[in-house]
This record gives sequence, structure tokens and C-alpha cells, in this order.
Amino acid sequence: RCAGRVEVQHSGHWGTVCDDDWGLPDAAVVCRQLGCGAALAAPSGAWFGEGSGPIWLNGLRCRGTEERLALCRHRGWRPHVCAHEEDASAVCSGTVCRGMACTGMACTAMVCTGKVCTGRPTMRLVGAAGRCAGRLEIFHDGHWGTVCDDLWGLPDAAVVCRQLGCG
Repeated sequence: RCAGRVEVQHSGHWGTVCDDDWGLPDAAVVCRQLGCGAALAAPSGAWFGEGSGPIWLNGLRCRGTEERLALCRHRGWRPHVCAHEEDASAVCSGTVCRGMACTGMACTAMVCTGKVCTGRPTMRLVGAAGRCAGRLEIFHDGHWGTVCDDLWGLPDAAVVCRQLGCG
């Protein structure tokens, strides 16, 4: 529940948020509103898949300190000219998971602190000694795959390290 496509309810209907101007301050507000800790990433381009229905918000300009997404500046509550391939996403650090225990990125039963516990890992580092080094793989659509290094840099690696609890 602490990583995924951002959806909001307006006038009794759920819809998505366009990724135009979407950034870490916007994701920080989503993470705060959900009780999911700090924002680690603000993926664009329907990173967690395309939604359906109206695209309620566009051009969000959060400062990052707002309590709710609805309090951020935006272009109005209405269906926007934006395709679902532009749905915004958020990846949060997670909070205390009740009734789960985490070992690395896998969660079972009892207690977990500070990790996103979904029952299955979404990323891993392989091919090196220890769990905090190696080639990055992500789990998508039932399969593990690698990540292309085009435009990859230290800020991207920092997000992975934080998400894996590696500093």
C-alpha cells in the first residue's frame, strides 16, 4: 500500500493524477496522507501501470509540507487532457507493519519497522556478495528483469539503496 499509482476520489469517483509537473514534493504529500513515511521516488509514465476513469488532477505544485494532496496547487478538479500512460506514482519508505516481520525485502509474520511489506520483494540486487551490492532487478508482471543503465546515476542508486534499507 506504500508504493503504486496515485489515485484520488472526487465527486464519488476514483481517478488518477497526471504526471505533468509531478515530483518528489508531490509524492511526499501522498506518502504523508497515507501514513507511509517519506517519499523515496515519484515515478512518472504509469510506472505501476495505467489507471482507468477520469484523470482528476494535473499540474500539481505541492511544497511537500501539505497534509493532503487536495491542499496542493493544481489546475482544478476536472477531467484533464492527459493520457493514462502519464499516470503519476509514488514510492514511500513505509511505516511500522503490524503483524509482519521483514528479512531483507521478504515479509512473513510478526513485526516490521520502516519497510514496505507487501509479502513479496519488488526489487533486489544480485550477483555480488551481500544484499546491498549487485545488479538491480525488479519484479514486474510476474517476472524478474534487469534495469537499463541509460541515464542511470547516483540519485537513482540512492533511491534503490534507501528502498532496500542499505543506507
